Amino acid sequence: MEEKTVAELKIGQKAPAFKLPSTDGRIISLNDFAGKKIDLYFYPKDMTPGCTTEACSFRDNYSELQKRGAVILGISADSIQSHQKFSDKYELPFLLLSDENKEVSKAYGVWKQKSFLGKKYLGIERSTFIINEEGKIKTIFRKVKVAGHTEEILQNI
Repeated sequence: MEEKTVAELKIGQKAPAFKLPSTDGRIISLNDFAGKKIDLYFYPKDMTPGCTTEACSFRDNYSELQKRGAVILGISADSIQSHQKFSDKYELPFLLLSDENKEVSKAYGVWKQKSFLGKKYLGIERSTFIINEEGKIKTIFRKVKVAGHTEEILQNI
């Protein structure tokens, strides 16, 4: 079950490039946001309690994040159809990207072995990367606790 993982990303390093389908029907790449600050957050699964709370917190603070010049992008391994339902249900004003083949999750080192009720499985470890205007990683949050996370982002963006 253990998969080869890439070296941990470090602050100051160039953020790994990607191209993924998004909830607006386009293929989105990191380069589309050159010159902007990006709050790139990885979450385990659409419609689950923690992921819903996190997405709604970003939604509720969206205007403040925009005022600070930040673009929010959410990524999980769910399908675009699942993302669209999630986004529509909670009126999310930002794009969700589908990483069904997990390549981007692996590139960012968030596809990990997890454990729930004694069962081991592979999944996304809730993580956020703040990427600066030059495309470099400014801040990394691993094993994110949902409560208070948006405030951490606002302090670090």
